[in-house]
Amino acid sequence: MTTIHQFVPSYTTRSWAGVHSGNVADVLHGMGIESKIFVGEARGVRRSDVHPFRDFAHEPERTDQWLLYQLSTGSLIADALTTRSEPVIVNYHNVTPGSLWAAWEPFVVPEMAEGRHQMHRLAGRTVLGISDSSYNNAELIAAGYPRGEVCPILADYDDLGSHGDSATESRLRATKGGADWMFVGRVAPNKCQHQIVKAFAFYRKVYDPGARLWLAGGSASHAYLRAIENLVAALGLDDAVTILGSASQDIVTAHHRVADVVVCLSDHEGFCIPLVEAMWHGIPIVAYASSAVPETVGDAGLLLQDKSAAVVAAAVHRVVTDGALRMSLVEAGTKRLSELSLDRTRARFAELIEMAIGAGR
Repeated sequence: MTTIHQFVPSYTTRSWAGVHSGNVADVLHGMGIESKIFVGEARGVRRSDVHPFRDFAHEPERTDQWLLYQLSTGSLIADALTTRSEPVIVNYHNVTPGSLWAAWEPFVVPEMAEGRHQMHRLAGRTVLGISDSSYNNAELIAAGYPRGEVCPILADYDDLGSHGDSATESRLRATKGGADWMFVGRVAPNKCQHQIVKAFAFYRKVYDPGARLWLAGGSASHAYLRAIENLVAALGLDDAVTILGSASQDIVTAHHRVADVVVCLSDHEGFCIPLVEAMWHGIPIVAYASSAVPETVGDAGLLLQDKSAAVVAAAVHRVVTDGALRMSLVEAGTKRLSELSLDRTRARFAELIEMAIGAGR
């Protein structure tokens, strides 16, 4: 029996790595392939097939075994895999350039830089690179990978969005006064939440003094989080901006159900699952057209080349007040969502695994 084990530097059940890796495991099992998930670190593990990498480190090499590496950061796992003889498949989710973090978390930058170095070092060992966007795939090809193919992140958006906290939703609706902005993503320098806050402040002053902003996502940089909190206070927005932090999925879903617009001003995204979640909830998107964002959004949002506060605020105002535009964006989101459905991405991933195995024989 063919074996394809997954290797994940950091696994958390509700993170994209956990959601995607779990669905990949299900695809492999459904193909009759033996597979386990070996992780560098893990939190909230609910699967019996997840094991610490140290359990695999001294396993003998096998001719019927493949190594599937989930690459999104620097990790000692990557170097360990390069020393083995089994064929490698790299599933690439992008490594954020360290330059975007240097001013905030300089001690994290070497890990990011090493992740990009490892991407290059793995090229010569890799039979097939699988990227979740064309943007990421172009990086693999430029790094010397012999073949790269695109398969979006495997996620069940029905599962992510169907359960909400009813008490939270009722409270938000009862206190609604104006348009509600939302962004979901780690509080991290490349996500540029500070620019969302600035645009929101402009919007409140010029268009809608009753607007609210919700920022959901755990902090990846304490220094950057503190800067955002200080900015909110300096702009007098403490009563209008809520930093939800690592809220449960049910709480995030409750906010989605009330939100009027999702605003994304990230400088760097390899895919961005929260944008697809917005489509699932029928929320139009206003986004800065960086990295993989245009590909993920498609026609479901207004894509901006300029993310100055005035431009972003004007775009949001247009989306909120122009009913025809709003409807067209929501309809486009529904269409784009169907292209990213779990059934389609699972079938695509299975096709690529068959391709890799065939090429490696």
